[in-house]
Formats: sequence, structure tokens, C-alpha cells
Amino acid sequence: MENRLKEILKSIAADGTLFEDAVKAAEERQKVLAKPTGSLGELETISVQMAGITGKIKNSVQKKAIIIMCADNGVVSEGVASAPQSVTLSQTINFTRGLTGVSSMARYFGIDLLVVDMGVKLPIPDSLYTDTAVENGRLTSKILKRSLGRGTNNLAAGPAMTREQALEAVLEGIKAAEAVKAAGYDIMGIGEMGIGNTTTSSCVLAAITGSKAADVVGRGGGLNDEGLAKKTKIVAKAAAACEGNDIIDILAKVGGFDICAMTGAFLGAAYCRIPVVVDGYISAVAALAATKMAPNTVNFMFGSHISKEQGYKIAADAIGLRPYFNLGMRLGEGSGCPISFNIIETACAAMNGMATFEEGSIDADYLSEAEKGNFF
Repeated sequence: MENRLKEILKSIAADGTLFEDAVKAAEERQKVLAKPTGSLGELETISVQMAGITGKIKNSVQKKAIIIMCADNGVVSEGVASAPQSVTLSQTINFTRGLTGVSSMARYFGIDLLVVDMGVKLPIPDSLYTDTAVENGRLTSKILKRSLGRGTNNLAAGPAMTREQALEAVLEGIKAAEAVKAAGYDIMGIGEMGIGNTTTSSCVLAAITGSKAADVVGRGGGLNDEGLAKKTKIVAKAAAACEGNDIIDILAKVGGFDICAMTGAFLGAAYCRIPVVVDGYISAVAALAATKMAPNTVNFMFGSHISKEQGYKIAADAIGLRPYFNLGMRLGEGSGCPISFNIIETACAAMNGMATFEEGSIDADYLSEAEKGNFF
């Protein structure tokens, strides 16, 4: 497993840059489209990045997918979560029924979900499982069975998992991204479900960035003051124990099966050259872990919303990720991805369909003074 991951990281390092010719061509097209330079703001930046990923100036994001990694975390036994672990089970099942926040949005917009059991504690009925990610050219509507155990160990008492389990989870995430690519999807997002995973995310973030626990720990799903204080103390101690460790060891000591697999999915996006949307706090921490393992992964990442979890900004800033909107969201699940998909689709539509000054019979000389003075 170590060797396979090294091969993938080496490939990303060699081939994970943006196509420079396509980037330059897209930038040049933006300059001659019938609008003041930069007037579409971030939409222009998005369209140029898309060109760099695909090598094409004009792009489509018609076929969209969200990978949702589901797993439980042993640290909940410390009283750091407001919800019981039965919620992980219920929501993992409800994703396939279109009844959750993200799955209701996905159903409306025609987005396919890949729901993966990486280690849900309570048993899922066998009838809801499948071992095949893609069926008839689309992602399965069942739960993909990739469980590494009935949740992780309690990270407050020792390592959450073994290094081998962390590696396996990362590789499963890469395989999930490969399945998305093989099925011909244009873009994907990364979400999660797992009670206690704001604690694991905070541990990973603090360990990677050296941030104080108090700066990265939030209330998650609604933790009271006593629980918050306990959570902060656990994160501080667990993160400190990771000093000097590589990313895989950090994930093994204080992460979760879901975060490990999400990290792998971000690596897989870069490996397969698929545009990938980062959701909220937990997704951003996994994205950060991926960039630390392979810096070029950031070239394929797009933001979504600003999470209300206070650690989100630290993770996003460490990546260099630009969120596109702030709706006060803090659900997780990948719920920011459908909105971001529509923003990215809008950026591509403008790039693809807008006339140039010449095509629109517009004399662009009126813009020359503003361009000289940089008045835009």
C-alpha cells in the first residue's frame, strides 16, 4: 500500500500542473469577451482554472457527482458530540433515499451520489450494500461497502487506527475518485457523515498547522459549554502527540476513516484530473491533508461555502482555497457542493456562450482609458 500511494503521489507531482497553454488561451478569451475586463470577477477565474484542468477553453459540467464518506469515531465516548452514533447509521441510509440535506439538493439538480461506508458502527442491512461503485454507467444508488471496522478507536486513549488502516482508507478514496472518472463525470464534490468528526478534523488541523486547539475547535452539531471545554482539551493533547509525524501517521493517530478516505478522494481528483469541490470544515481539513501530501492537488480544487466552524478559515487559508459564498451553513454532508456546481456551471456558460467584441460588433476602444488607469 505504501508503494502504491508513493506511485500516485509521484504521478501527481509530475502531471498535476495546469495546462499552461489552455490557461493562457482562456485568459486571452476573457480579455476579448464583450464586457469590461474582470467584470465577471470570480467567474472568470473559475473558467480559466477549468481550462487549465481539462486543456479545453470551453468546458461542460453536465454530469456531476458527490462522494460521501461515512464512518463513526470512537472519541464520541468522551462526550464530545451532541448527537448519538445512531445518527451516522440513519443518515448514511437516508442519503440513498434522497432524504438528507445534500441528497435532496442532489435529487433536484440531477447530481449522483456515491455513498461509501468506511466504518459505520451500527449494522447496515445487507440489502442496502453493494461492492460495485458504478452500475450501468452511473454511480450506484446503494451504499458502497468499504468498511474498515465498526468505527475507529478512541483517539483520546490511543491511536484512532493503525497506519495500515489509514493507508487503506486513503487508497479507497482514490479508488472512489477513479470510479467517478471512469463513469465519465465532469466534476465531483467531497462530503461526509460521521458523528464526532468535527473533533477528529480539529485534531488533524491542529496537528498539521500547529494551531491552538481553542482556535480550531467549534461546537459541531450543537455541543454545550461543558462538552466544548472537554473537546478542546482532547484536541490539544491529541494534536501535541502528533508532533513530527507525517500526514498518514497524523491521520492514523487522530483522524477518522471518513477523513482518510476524503483525503484520498482529493488526491484521486488530482490523479485523474477531475475538478473537485471542497465542502465545509471537515472537507477542507481533508483537502489540506491532501495538499500536504501532494501540493498539486490544489490545482483541481474549487471552493464552496464559508463554514461557520471557526477552524474552516484556518484550513482554507492554509490551502489557499477561495470560498464562493456565505450562507451561514454548517451541515456538512457535501451540502455546499450542489450550489458550487451551479456557480462553476455559470462560469463555464459565460465563457462558452458570450460573444467577443468582434462577434458582437462592439468597438472596444472605449475601454482603453480605463485599462490604462487600471480603473476596473
